[in-house]
Amino acid sequence: MNPFGMIKNFPIRYKLLFIYSFCFVGIISLSSLIIYSIVKQNLEKNIENELKNSTAAILNNVKTAVSVSIKNRLRGMAEKNYDIIGHLYDQQKAGLITRKEAKARAVDIIFCQKIGITGYICILDGKGRVLKHPKKALEGLDISDHKFVQEMITKKNGYIEYFWKNPGDELARPKALYIKYFKPWDWMITVSSYRKEFSKLVEINDFKESILNLQFGKTGYSYVMDTRGNLIIHPELTGINVLKDKRFSDQFFPDILAKKHGKQIHSWKNPGDEKPRKKLTIFNYIPEYEWIVASESYLDEFYFPLGTIKHFIILVGAAALIIFIPITFILSSTITNPLQSLMNRFNQDITDGFSNRSIKMESRDEVGQLTLYYNSFMDKLAAYDKELLAEMQDRRQAQAALKESEEKYRSVMEAVPDPIVVYDMEGMVSYMNPAFTRVFGFTLEDYLGKKMDHFVPKAHWKETMEGIGTILKGGNLPLVETKRMAKNGRLIDVTTQGSVYKDKNDSPLGSVITHRDVSEIKRLEKTIMEIGEKERQALGNDLHDDLCPHLIGIEGLTKVLKKKTKDQSLEAARLLEQITQLIKDAISKTRRLARGLCPVYYNHGLAASLEDLVTNTRIIHQVDCRLKVDGKIEIKNHMVTINLYHIAGEAVRNAIRHGQATTIGVFMEIEDDQFSFLIQDNGKGMNPAINHNGMGLRIMNYRAKIIGASLVISPDSKQGIRVKLTMPLEALTDPMA
Repeated sequence: MNPFGMIKNFPIRYKLLFIYSFCFVGIISLSSLIIYSIVKQNLEKNIENELKNSTAAILNNVKTAVSVSIKNRLRGMAEKNYDIIGHLYDQQKAGLITRKEAKARAVDIIFCQKIGITGYICILDGKGRVLKHPKKALEGLDISDHKFVQEMITKKNGYIEYFWKNPGDELARPKALYIKYFKPWDWMITVSSYRKEFSKLVEINDFKESILNLQFGKTGYSYVMDTRGNLIIHPELTGINVLKDKRFSDQFFPDILAKKHGKQIHSWKNPGDEKPRKKLTIFNYIPEYEWIVASESYLDEFYFPLGTIKHFIILVGAAALIIFIPITFILSSTITNPLQSLMNRFNQDITDGFSNRSIKMESRDEVGQLTLYYNSFMDKLAAYDKELLAEMQDRRQAQAALKESEEKYRSVMEAVPDPIVVYDMEGMVSYMNPAFTRVFGFTLEDYLGKKMDHFVPKAHWKETMEGIGTILKGGNLPLVETKRMAKNGRLIDVTTQGSVYKDKNDSPLGSVITHRDVSEIKRLEKTIMEIGEKERQALGNDLHDDLCPHLIGIEGLTKVLKKKTKDQSLEAARLLEQITQLIKDAISKTRRLARGLCPVYYNHGLAASLEDLVTNTRIIHQVDCRLKVDGKIEIKNHMVTINLYHIAGEAVRNAIRHGQATTIGVFMEIEDDQFSFLIQDNGKGMNPAINHNGMGLRIMNYRAKIIGASLVISPDSKQGIRVKLTMPLEALTDPMA
């Protein structure tokens, strides 16, 4: 719903109040939203940065503390074994045991110790050769070519980190060792362990307090958890496995263990809280020990400044709106009061005219300018009032004359016996005379202001659209023979003619179309054509059935007479031979004349007659002429058969005589419930510069109209001429059946 559409009928002061208030509230709301969003983003960024920095610091502290713890652990074991070897060396010096016994005891004591799962102690000499090792196969092996061994030889004492690949391992693994050198025996005592097992060697208490003492906001804290879900350091839950404990198994911990590093916002409810609160956790991963270090804090502890900002914005907005309302009413009154005076003047009675209706201009602002325009408008209205009265008098006289003229022309059109319909330029009916209603059945009351598209049969739409185009260009329609459909669906043969009527500026206003019913004339023409065809048929029958047998009889008698006079007179025999040949020629000519007068009758239908036509064309004119007939076609209307044959004959003769065609095709088929008759050639076509309106084409068109068909003669898309005739299938049936 449009709020501005709702207030369009409000007084101006309320419109101003609504619009100003709407804009004010919108600006305040948008500004507040932007400020609130910026502050919130900064707070969130600060919280996240603080937690990230704290987590990174804890991560470094843990790594450092673990490294120190491991280093101290390894150093302690190395120094302890160094003291044991020193004690055994003192016994050796005192003569209590031999040097060999002292070394053997030292080895036994050293190899009884274990560091983690795979950590161990071994002894190398000062040149890097393995003296004693838990794996006997390595004893005596010189490993001084390794970089970390070279560092051991150089340092003799201290902490070293390196990578080592045991036989069977795919990759080298990180490792750390501590060296203690016992010079009297040239022993380097090395205590080593893989860094993966450092977590088992770490003393958690060395750095636990430093992590637990960190705090974010009021209740935020840090904790350490391994990848199996064991909480190593936590303010309250140390030693608990969060994956196995039902209180936490469906919480956020599994997601943290899966991601290993990143951030997460989740809900958490501490004991004593009424409802869960949103919490932000930043966590990171220490792959060496498979630990996850996390720092988290409640978001609402950092968002409290937003509440203060929100209350301040609401308070300032309400105060400004309270001040804004009376100011708006005061300003609007400076506009509405003068406008009210103008409205009162407009509402005064104007029976005394428009003069002496001016009002005093009290200011020079827009309202004052409106008053000035009002005074000027009143002066113009007073002048226009006088002119309008005079013009109205003239118009009354003109309308009376126009009405008299319209009545005169209407009486003339209603007296015309031919149907007349008048259209405007949009094709809407504006008038039809009584003759139109009498012939076609349509009434002016039913179609005034409407179109009559159904009045034109589908087959005649093309020529109708061409006529409409002529009218739209302002031209007149020539006399055209066509068909129109009456209200009861009956098709009526008519001739149409139209003209355009225009206004005084010579612009077309519409068209007047006159129709003349020529159905009776067409019927008489068809009857005459049928009588002529019957006479042709009768004459052909007489020639074929009467004269031809008579001539054949005469031919037989002359042959008999020739035999009888053969031996009597050679001259008589020669003359009889000539008479016989002349009679034969007369018989052939009579048969050809009979076939020309009634070709269809003697050849048992249209298809057989057309087959004779194409055969004779091939033989006589040496032209490739072919016939293709759809076997489903059955023509029972004798007039249709005769006229189609004559149209085909005329088209073939034109193709040979004028088109000089070498290929001619005659086709009869059914297309979309219509009978189609096509004669197509490959001749030279028609020259568009020449008027092709000869007697042959006119006769073809006339024959097509006689049988109710549509004939189109057009150039082929490639070469030659297409003569195509279409008609409804029902026209092929016998009208007397």
